[in-house]
Amino acid sequence: MEQLPEGTALAQIKHKGYADKHRAAGKPIHLIGVEFSSVERQIVAFEVETLA
Repeated sequence: MEQLPEGTALAQIKHKGYADKHRAAGKPIHLIGVEFSSVERQIVAFEVETLA
């Protein structure tokens, strides 16, 4: 049974503010969201976003 990606990995990173403490460094921050399927036991979605 195939599990469709939900697209929530990157949204969770943003919502929890994981990158906030690194913003003061003035360097680009790369957010990488990887979504895994517990059924297929593999990656089902991958998202990348760069914050300036």
